[in-house]
Amino acid sequence: MRPLLFALLLPLAACTTTGSADRGVAPELSLETMRTVTRTLASDEFEGRAPGTAGEEKTLAYLAEQFAAAGLQPGNNGSWFQDVPLVEITARDVSDLTFDTPQGALSLDYGADMVVTTNRVTPRIDVNDSDVVFVGYGINAPERGWNDYAGVDVRGKTVVILVNDPDWQTQSLEGPFGGRAMTYYGRWTYKYEEAARQGAAAALIVHQAEPASYGWNVVQSSWSGPQQVADAADGHMGETKANGWIQLDAARRLFAAAGQDFDRMAEAAKRPGFTAVPLERVAASISFDNAVRRHASKNVIGILPGATRPEEYVLHTAHWDHLGRCEAAPDGDDICNGAIDNAVGIAALVALAEAHADAGAPARSLVFLAVTAEESGLLGSKYYGENPIYPLAQTAGGLNIDAPMMTAPARDVVVIGKGKSQLDAYLERALATQGRTASMEPTPEAGYYYRSDHFSLAKQGVPMLYVDSGTDLIEGGTAAGEAAQADYTENRYHGPQDDYDPAWDWRGVMQDLALYYRIGRELADSDEWPNWVEGDEFRAIRDASRAGR
Repeated sequence: MRPLLFALLLPLAACTTTGSADRGVAPELSLETMRTVTRTLASDEFEGRAPGTAGEEKTLAYLAEQFAAAGLQPGNNGSWFQDVPLVEITARDVSDLTFDTPQGALSLDYGADMVVTTNRVTPRIDVNDSDVVFVGYGINAPERGWNDYAGVDVRGKTVVILVNDPDWQTQSLEGPFGGRAMTYYGRWTYKYEEAARQGAAAALIVHQAEPASYGWNVVQSSWSGPQQVADAADGHMGETKANGWIQLDAARRLFAAAGQDFDRMAEAAKRPGFTAVPLERVAASISFDNAVRRHASKNVIGILPGATRPEEYVLHTAHWDHLGRCEAAPDGDDICNGAIDNAVGIAALVALAEAHADAGAPARSLVFLAVTAEESGLLGSKYYGENPIYPLAQTAGGLNIDAPMMTAPARDVVVIGKGKSQLDAYLERALATQGRTASMEPTPEAGYYYRSDHFSLAKQGVPMLYVDSGTDLIEGGTAAGEAAQADYTENRYHGPQDDYDPAWDWRGVMQDLALYYRIGRELADSDEWPNWVEGDEFRAIRDASRAGR
């Protein structure tokens, strides 16, 4: 029996089917486990846990060991692992991004002014004298009456795109794209996908810190070095040759060299009926070599089989990967250890598995899924969603854990995607046991709903709950909570400074861990099948899935 450190009373009266454990009392939620697993995974020995590296090999072995010790069984037909076929592409000898303009040549430096990569599995990328077109937010959404590509042919051209949605500065949640709350149309993944569908040779997103929700340092560290893409039969040769970001100041200089005003055009792009604008007599060129390596990364899967309905499942997801070696900090540290993002989340999977195993199997099976390549675009969870080990029609729902913040206890939790599914009711009951409340996202423009692994399962219809740390702290209120979030984003997120700190205050994380336990246990002991609310984008997928089970 593990040390009793956070034993909490969590009534489970809402369950409709009794499991094998006393449902009135939560078993031990081990702070020792949380500290040990986080400290180990975030150590320099694991080299930042990049897929396809020695750090991955160490991570996989450690997680299989921890899942087994927690009381889980191998979750993939006797194996702890699910292969995820990936291709690692590392851009080398990247040239300057140059623009031939009416005012002469404009050159942007790699790293300082721009970053660039490709999804094409090819040893060389050359974009030569490609006409440049400003396509606003780069959105083609016929159901919303919006098409930034209407009336313009961008085949073989370089498109310049704004980040987020056209109405991201709206203070309300009303507008053609949900007002301040980002839709998938605002995500960089969508913008590159649409540019490829339109036949563009290259796609450049203009970085602006507020609508992107992170600084240039995050772009620089995330988009340099080895990049992972899903292995594909066509080698992604139908996609754009080059995808990149450029600094806001660089975009302004580019537009000025073309006789245009960037800020004026960006303002015009927010309005319906915007028409894409070719930058007259401007042509873009860039070239780089690629080091290409195919490999199979791995998801790690453990299961606690259900006592009475083992063929029904409840998911717990978190990503084990981080960025590996990255842009060095001033002190020379070039390992992005990913302690908060997401060694803490993986530690939570282990601690929850321990607690559930100690309590005895619930009615439904509990599946613990540690996925790879989240930082590369949710590739591990996407692969599981498209190649599930356990039928998604028989998966009642799930919880995703990503980057819990180290703060004092909070009066609330932030729900990413609040109001989308019936899992909100499970959360409300769990919160009531702690006298806490559920808050809307304070920064809906950041688009967090589309930035973590729950989204891959939601796209397949599975109701997923993604709860973030609260911001209304008991000690310091919202000012302290928001300051802590901002400090992490600005100073540690996706950088070498995201290290394990022995002085962390774990009280808030352990408070939230009790919520995850209570929700997972209730859902696993219930005979309900939660759904998305009527009218939600994923409701029809879930209905079809359940009807065809």
